[in-house]
Amino acid sequence: MRIFYPAKLYKEVLHIAWPLIATQASFTLMLFIDRLLLARYSEVAIQAALPGGILSFTLCCGFMSVAGYTSTFVAQFFGAKNRPACSRSTAQGVLFTLFTAPILLLLIFPGRWLLAHAGHAPDVLANELPYFTILMLGCVAIPLNAAISSYFTGQGRTKITMVTTILGNVVNIALDYALIFGHFGFPEMGIRGAAIGTIIAGFISPAILFTVYFSKREQHLFQTRATFGYDHRLFWRMIRFSVPAGIHLALDLASFSAFVLLTGRMGAVALASSNIALSINTLAFMPLIGFGIATSIIVGQYQGRREPERARQAAHAAFQVALLYMCTTGALFVSIPDFFIGLFLRPDSATLAAEILPVGRYLLVILTLWGLADAGNLIYASALKGAGDTRFVMIFSLAASWFMLVPGQLVIIEWLKLGIVAAWCWTGLYVLLLALGFSVRFFQGRWKTINVIG
Repeated sequence: MRIFYPAKLYKEVLHIAWPLIATQASFTLMLFIDRLLLARYSEVAIQAALPGGILSFTLCCGFMSVAGYTSTFVAQFFGAKNRPACSRSTAQGVLFTLFTAPILLLLIFPGRWLLAHAGHAPDVLANELPYFTILMLGCVAIPLNAAISSYFTGQGRTKITMVTTILGNVVNIALDYALIFGHFGFPEMGIRGAAIGTIIAGFISPAILFTVYFSKREQHLFQTRATFGYDHRLFWRMIRFSVPAGIHLALDLASFSAFVLLTGRMGAVALASSNIALSINTLAFMPLIGFGIATSIIVGQYQGRREPERARQAAHAAFQVALLYMCTTGALFVSIPDFFIGLFLRPDSATLAAEILPVGRYLLVILTLWGLADAGNLIYASALKGAGDTRFVMIFSLAASWFMLVPGQLVIIEWLKLGIVAAWCWTGLYVLLLALGFSVRFFQGRWKTINVIG
């Protein structure tokens, strides 16, 4: 692999990536403030928010990934200069979301069962259950937004999705402040208010994007109204490639959710320390997802143009930029850990803070190391998915998650009782394994011969 590539390639990556990074950064800020407000509201609320929130996202993320894989089809059709097929692909992603919405609602019941049997303290569980349930009632907005935003991101028009997402996140923050504490005439609802604010704000971005999608300009250029209907052949071709990507994300997050739920069995200090460190991790991880989405789009567009060598170079360039970003973020986590941890500690909890800070410092060091591996994991997995190699991504992730991460965590936490630091070290090794597997697969180049759009 070359050390550096033409400056034009880095500019192309950053041109598509920076609005996506800004989008994810705004989402990160929203989550950060949401959890910060809950932490200031009560210690129990912040302990309940992460398990309940991760579980709800885990149950709907597979549907989001399938709907969001529309962007790969749009990118490849756009690269092939087939505009009507871009809008026709988007319609299939939207219809998939509508067809599967009832399934999302039914997943509330197994989700509540999992929380009830996670072994968390009764006061934590009493907050987890309503938070999770309310989030699930409105979680159809997540795959719906993924489907309609794919029309724009697949073409590289990422600024419009940035604007709509930031607007939704600003509304979310305002609603959280009002509904958690009872400001501006609203009742004080605590963690329930945080969930209600999230689902209301979640529909803002897709509502705006649908308005633009059906506008006269888009109809003239892409025939968005004329092509909005069920296309049997295209629908099932998209299912063929997108379902493995959806299973990959669902199983990956499910294994990580199992890790989060298991930490609840290790006591209040371990749970609080881990939840705070994971909340801090969103500052680095969510923008990194923006790099991953950009990589998938660029690789897809070059594959649509039948330029696999250019796609390869773009993926490597994206990895270099993402790695530089993670080095910068990690340096901050290691140099001023008390600042980040202190944001989540209540002023009147000096005793708990004295116990959390030493553990939290170790976790942020581990977090920095696994963040560097996560750059390779996300970039090369995204590149493979953008090229259509979704089956390998699914199988390898399944093996790593359920034959390494979860069994290892059970041994460390339940049997050997080695503590939260050892559990986090094991998770870091899991992320490193994913990064190595996806990067080796990408270097092998088998993805170059995959024909996604037919």
